[in-house]
Formats: sequence, C-alpha cells, structure tokens
Amino acid sequence: MSSDSKVAIVGAGLAGCETAWQLARRHIDIDLFEMRPKVMTPAHNTGHFAELVCSNSLKSLDPTNAHGLLKAELELAGSLIIDCAKKNAVNAGTALAVDRIDFSKEIEQQLGAFNNLTVVNKEVTDLEKLAQQYEIVVVAGGPLISDNLASSLQEMLGESDLYFYDAIAPIVYAESIDMNIAFKASRYEKGGADYINCPFNEQEYETLIGDLIQAKRAPIRNFEKAKVFEGCMPIEFLAERGMATLSYGPFKPVGLRDPRTGNQPWAVLQLRAESKNGDLYNMVGCQTRMTWPEQKRIFRKIPGLKQCEFARMGSMHRNSYLNAPRTLKPNLELKNREGVFIVGQLTGVEGYVESAASGMWAAINIVSLMKNYPAPDVDSQTMIGGLINYLQTASSDNFQPMNSNFGLLADLPGFKTRNKYLKRKSLSDRAIKKWKSQLEGLSW
Repeated sequence: MSSDSKVAIVGAGLAGCETAWQLARRHIDIDLFEMRPKVMTPAHNTGHFAELVCSNSLKSLDPTNAHGLLKAELELAGSLIIDCAKKNAVNAGTALAVDRIDFSKEIEQQLGAFNNLTVVNKEVTDLEKLAQQYEIVVVAGGPLISDNLASSLQEMLGESDLYFYDAIAPIVYAESIDMNIAFKASRYEKGGADYINCPFNEQEYETLIGDLIQAKRAPIRNFEKAKVFEGCMPIEFLAERGMATLSYGPFKPVGLRDPRTGNQPWAVLQLRAESKNGDLYNMVGCQTRMTWPEQKRIFRKIPGLKQCEFARMGSMHRNSYLNAPRTLKPNLELKNREGVFIVGQLTGVEGYVESAASGMWAAINIVSLMKNYPAPDVDSQTMIGGLINYLQTASSDNFQPMNSNFGLLADLPGFKTRNKYLKRKSLSDRAIKKWKSQLEGLSW
C-alpha cells in the first residue's frame, strides 16, 4: 500500500480525533468526516469535536489504578486526548476531569493546525461507497452512530444486534446547592476538597430508594430487547437490586465525614465539577431513565438539593457496539472488509480513555500497513494490549463492552503477595516498561 494514500476518518469524537492526530503528525493525508452540527445526535449539544456527552471525568490519574495506567501508556505515545485533558482540567481529586467546552476547543485547535487534514462537514451514509474511494477508512462514529451509517455498517458486517442503551446523569447549578447541608471534601482527604457531598441519614436514604423503585420512567422504543451496559446502569435499576446497593456502590460514604456531626453519613451523593469556574456540578452515579418531572421531584429530596436547578436532565440514549471477537482483527480492521477499521466504543471498549486508546492502536497499525513496517504485537502485559486482547478473546456468544481493569493484564509469574496495592503497582510498572519497549521498537 502506498504511504501517499489518503485516509478517511468518520467521526470526530475522542477515538476519531486521536486517530487523526496520530496519523496527521506522521504526514498521512486525512479527510475527517463529522456530521455535526448539520446532523445532531440525541445526546450531543454542540458541533465541537470530542464533545463529552456523559460524565466530564476521564477517571483516575494514579498509575496503580487501571484507568490511570491506561492514561500513562497513552501519554507515553503522545496522546492528543490526554494532553488536551490535562491542559483543561478542573479540580477532581485524583481524577482527571475537564472543562467540556475548553477541552473540545483545544482539540479542534490542535487538529486544525495540520495542513494535511481536511474536515468534511457531512454525514456519511454509505460506508461501502466511501471504502471504494479511500484505501483506508476508519469508522469512529461512536456509540451514537447515525441510523444511516449504522445500517450501512450492518450491511457490511451482516450483523443484526448493533446497539445497547446508555444513561447520563443530571447536571445542577452550583449556586442552587444548599451548602449549609452539603459540604466540600474528597474521600480520605485525598487531593483537594474537590467534590460537593450530600449526606443522607438512614431514613432519607431509604426514602430515596423507595422513590427510585416507584418512579415513572421514560419509554424507550424496543427497550425490552435492548442491552444495558453495567457501568452505566440507571440509578433506579440499581435501587431495584436491593436497599444497600447504592450505599455500597456510587453512594458509599466511606472516607467522608459530615462536618455537622463529625460522623460518617449513612450514604453520600457526590457532585463533581463540570466547569473550571465551578458553576456546574454532575450528580455522580445518578444516570437515569426517569421522566424529567420525576427526576426533579425525587432528586430535590436529596439533602442539600431541595432548591436545586438543573442545567441538564438525565436521559437514556442508544449506545452502539460490535461483536468484536466475531468481526474485528487484532489491528481493529474488519475481518470481512479489508481497509475498513473500527475504533472507539463501536469496538466494544467502554470509556473515554479506552476509546482514545483504540484510536491510537488503530493508528499505529495503519501506519505500519501504509509504510510496510512490522505491525505491533498485542501484548496483554500492557493495558492497551489487554483491552485489544479482550476484544479478540472474549466470548462472542454474549459479548459485553469492557473498561480498563487489572484483570485484563497477564499474570505476574511467581508473584505471591496478597497485598493488592503491591500487586497493582508491580503490574503497572511492568506495563509501562513493556509499553516503552514496544514504542521504541516501532518504526512510526
């Protein structure tokens, strides 16, 4: 394949932008197709690149955390997404959270500096036609891939199930939170006092659970047949699993003390900053399918939120992905259509940074293909390799999306300690060393 061939990338989300960045900086010509703002999705609000539609958090920065390790690997490879996130970070303890608008603008600015990258503002509706025009096509349509592109992809794949459902949490205005009840703190005082915490006593918590179980829910077409990803399960679904599910999950109170009593609350809702100026806060763990009137009625019973005003209500939307073990090669190229690559959450990775990682992995392989370099090995000693290995080896009978986690990494031979921190640190150290070695061995 000629290195002068132009690459088409469909979608300017996190994965598409990371792929474009890695290819463009290696002097490969790119047409980047983005349908927004001409054609919007049910969840996007702007036409900006890499708009975050759910949480504004990219999760932990700690390399002894699986999400932090993945960031460290991406940063070593010069990731656009991690660089822009760090430049536009908001206070979030040990997590990397961003100002959504500034983050998107930074990505657009950096990609716009390339003379070999052309942005095409149109919806791609015929994938086969596009694949006949370009030697390489990268589909980065994301979980909100348009109906037309989804149908075209289904025709190419011969697959019938190409979706599940995802939920997003409400965002409230900071000035409407009652700080006489809520308090600022991070768990175990790690980092700054970056979260606003709404403390429950036992009766308040049990009232919330009862309300959530009985709440009216917005209808979703064909919902009975939909698959819902565990990591984005609506709060009312979690409540149905038992009284303690939330208090041992997203509402766990450990590491926090109510300054009014000096004691650990029964449960705690945490709110995380959405913007640098602290005007907006995301209700962590409150992704929901409830109707908007029910959200207002129930969430305003939460201590500290009686008078809260909502900047965005929670909702559910379609979230698409493929059956990766059946459809994708290790380089993320379709098994049945040469030259067509899939990146982002369509591959079955789940999460912002995981999506960017898939874009980087595809870019490495595309450069290798176009310039006749050896392709990198899928090495599950690294977190990126662990994710790609999962896409190859998971069961195709009931394939589910996957976040980064230490269970994806190859075992440490002879490592016998039961100390989880020491084991994760050893896994992380090995992963970073191995990833550095892989990058040094690439000819890109």
